[in-house]
Amino acid sequence: MALRKLVYGVGYSAAAMCLSLWAGIGAVAQAAQTQTAPQPAAQSASSTKPVGTIKAISGNTITLTTDAGTDVTVLVQEATKLLRIAPGQTDLKGATPIQFPDVQVGDRILVRGKLADDGKSVLAASVIAMKKEDISQKQAQDREEWQKHGAGGLVNSVDQATASITISLPAIGEKKNLAVHLSKDTILRRYAPDSVKFDDAKPSTIDQIKPGDQLRARGSRNADGTELTAVEIVWGAFRNIAGTISAIDPSAGTVTLQDLTTKKPVTVKITSESQIRKLPAQMAQRVAMRLKGIPAEAATPAAEGAARPANAPQNPNSHGSQTGGPGAGAVGARGAAGMGRPTGNGSPDLQQAMNRMPPATLSDLQKGDAVMLVAMEGGSGGIPTAITLLGGVEPILQASPGSNASTILSPWSLGSQAGGEAAAP
Repeated sequence: MALRKLVYGVGYSAAAMCLSLWAGIGAVAQAAQTQTAPQPAAQSASSTKPVGTIKAISGNTITLTTDAGTDVTVLVQEATKLLRIAPGQTDLKGATPIQFPDVQVGDRILVRGKLADDGKSVLAASVIAMKKEDISQKQAQDREEWQKHGAGGLVNSVDQATASITISLPAIGEKKNLAVHLSKDTILRRYAPDSVKFDDAKPSTIDQIKPGDQLRARGSRNADGTELTAVEIVWGAFRNIAGTISAIDPSAGTVTLQDLTTKKPVTVKITSESQIRKLPAQMAQRVAMRLKGIPAEAATPAAEGAARPANAPQNPNSHGSQTGGPGAGAVGARGAAGMGRPTGNGSPDLQQAMNRMPPATLSDLQKGDAVMLVAMEGGSGGIPTAITLLGGVEPILQASPGSNASTILSPWSLGSQAGGEAAAP
């Protein structure tokens, strides 16, 4: 379990976290038990296994920030055994012995030892480390794998007898299903009901998945792209909402909007893990035209100008045509009108286009703005927590009212917080 936490808490965002990091983790944990120095029975009551990221190093002392957010002082002794493992490594037999100077700030470590007499410090019997650079490289590889070989959508049906799940892929102007096949080796996890962080996802089984859930799978597809054999799956009970903002509370981090489907107010929590983007006007018009069945190539400036009906909602204070931040016009190599490279079913991938937009914040939103969002149900106090919120969507909601339009959004965030999309799902 301790080694699992070392890998489990590396901070991957959403489905970008490659679940192969957990493969064989039980074997690693068992290896940790047998390969580290045995502890006398008398010391078992005070034994401890903190895991986290190195905050500072001074002399032979490490300040460790645990995954729970507390700081722990670790005293490295002459007899302390130091090992390094790679992210995804499943057996300490392949661990590399290292020296104390090889351990650096930013590395993740698992410490096995006992509490010192002061009850605050840990006398380390062993330190198992993951190098910061190795973790970053693994994260980048995993994100690329999810982007290249991942697919997600709404669950249509679940067949436990054949271990197959049918999902409808989010697409603009068309609908397509994908059959996802599980094997005994498929890793399956479910998002926690009160967290948008993939780190908090829990092991799951196929019988827990229900129609209407949102699911993302990574694996290999067949020749025509209608079936996928899953290596790993993550799923959750998400909610798609479209509406007009009626109130913003920056201090509480909440947005209240009038749901276009239920005609009722909905308050949604915005956290540091929530992804906020604003569509440029031209891109929103192109998406709207695709929803109407008009080819994107026909989206001339004149046609785009006509795409908004005379009764389209407009707010004089709305800045939905802006993306909120410097470089707003630089949305990929094709400019703001670009919709990203096509997905496997030939449809432009709105999520990929969003990934290239600069992040927006609550201050970029105003009362009266039309937004679409994907939220996690069952948050604190019953308030949904936003995973993805997209502004500048007035033309899209005119083309496909209410939640029908918002279902083109994916809850899955494949980037990192730094310079990319915020962590989410």
